Amino acid sequence: MFGALFFGRLADRLGRRKLFIVTLGVYLVGNGLTALSMNFGFFAVTRFIAGMGIGGEYAALNSAIDELIPSRHRGHADLAINGTYWLGAMIGAAANLAFLNPALFGIDVGWRLGLLVGPAIGVAIWGLRRNIPESPRWLLTHGHPEEAEQVVSRIEQDVERHGARLEPVPEDAALELQRRDPVSYRELARVLFRDYRKRSFLGFMLMVTQSFLYNAIFFTYALILAEFYGIKGGAVAYFIFPFAVGNLLGPLILGRFFDTVGRRRMIGGTYCVSGTLLFLTGWLFAEGLLNAVTQTVLWCVIFFIASAAASSAYLTVSEIFPIEMRAQAISFFFAVSMLFGGVVAPWLFATLIGNGDSPWRVFAGYTVGAVLMILGGVTALAWGVDAERKSLENIAVPLSAVGVTAGETSAGGLTGGLTSHVRRSPTALTRDEYLRS
Repeated sequence: MFGALFFGRLADRLGRRKLFIVTLGVYLVGNGLTALSMNFGFFAVTRFIAGMGIGGEYAALNSAIDELIPSRHRGHADLAINGTYWLGAMIGAAANLAFLNPALFGIDVGWRLGLLVGPAIGVAIWGLRRNIPESPRWLLTHGHPEEAEQVVSRIEQDVERHGARLEPVPEDAALELQRRDPVSYRELARVLFRDYRKRSFLGFMLMVTQSFLYNAIFFTYALILAEFYGIKGGAVAYFIFPFAVGNLLGPLILGRFFDTVGRRRMIGGTYCVSGTLLFLTGWLFAEGLLNAVTQTVLWCVIFFIASAAASSAYLTVSEIFPIEMRAQAISFFFAVSMLFGGVVAPWLFATLIGNGDSPWRVFAGYTVGAVLMILGGVTALAWGVDAERKSLENIAVPLSAVGVTAGETSAGGLTGGLTSHVRRSPTALTRDEYLRS
C-alpha cells in the first residue's frame, strides 16, 4: 500500500522507466535482507521493504506497458505481462520442493535460500529493463518532445525492418499540448471523484473484489491444505505449482479476447463466471466431496478465468484516466484494494479456517468472495469502458491538452473522449509518429 502510493506519485513526476528500475531494486534488497532475518521484528521490517517495491512495481510497470503497446494489442499484452507474476510463483514453488525438504537443507536454512531465488532472477532481469525505453507519452507531457520523437522513431524503424508498413496519421488527429504543473493531491481528488467519478467507482469495484478473492484464497491456500487435508511443509509446493500454471495460462490464452470481443463483455464475463465457480467449489468443499487433488483441480479451473479477470482490473485503471495521473490512479486503487484484499481478507479467512473444524464456516467466506466478484462483473457490464483498440488519448483526454475537457458519455458505458472543440495545429507537440498505434 505505502509503496504503491509513494512510488506511484514519483512515476508520474520522474518517469515510468526510472521508477520500474528503482522499485525492482527495492524489492530485491527487501527480499535479500529477509533471508538474513535473525528475529521476527527484522523479518517484518524487511517484508515491508519488499512490499514497498512490489506496490511501486504495479504503478510504474502498468503505466509503461499501456503507454508503449499499440492499441490493438494493449489488452492482451497487459494481461499477459501481469499474468507472468504466476511464472514467478511456479519457479518459487519448484524451488521450494528442494529448499523446504528437510532431507536436503536444515529447517532454518532452506526458507532463507528460497527467499534468494527472487533476487537472483531479479538481478538478471535488471539488465533487460534498462533496454525498455521511457514512455514517449510521458516524455511529451513533461517537456521532452525531442526525446519522445527519438524513442518513437527507433520503435518505428525496428517495426518497419520486420516488414510492417506504418500508415501516416492524418494531421487532424493531432492534439496540441502545453506544459503544466504536476498533478496535486487536490487535483487528483477532483479528477477521480468529480470528473471521472463513475470510472473511479468502476476501478474501485474491479480492484477490491479481485483482490479480496485472490488474497483470501492464495494467502490461505497452505492453511486449507494443512488443516483440512493434512498436507504441510514442502509438500504444499506440489499443489501450488499447478495452481500457478492455471493462473499463468488464463491471461495468456484469454487475453486476446479482451481486444476482440471487447473489454466490457470479457471483464464482466470473467468476473461473474469465476465468482459463480467459486461458490460451487466452496459448496462441494463444505459438503466434504473434495480431496486435496480435486480441490486443486477446481482451483486451477477457477483461477484460469479469475487470473484474466484480476489482470484486467489493472488494465482498466491504467487505461481510463489521463496520462498525467495514470500511475497515481493505479497506485490509489491498488492501495485501496490491498487494504481490503491484502489485509482484511487473509485475516478473515485465517480466522474462519481456524484449526480445520468447520468447513461450512470457510464456505461462508467463499460465498462472500463469490458475491463480491459477481458484483464486480455486473459493475463492469453496466459501467465498463469500451477501451479496446482505442488510443489512450481517446479514452481519457490528457489534462495538458489545449482546448479539450475530460468527459464521460453514455455511449458504450463510459467512453470518455473529446467533449469540446480541439484546436488543431500542424506544430502540435504530438506528431504523426507519436500518435500511431
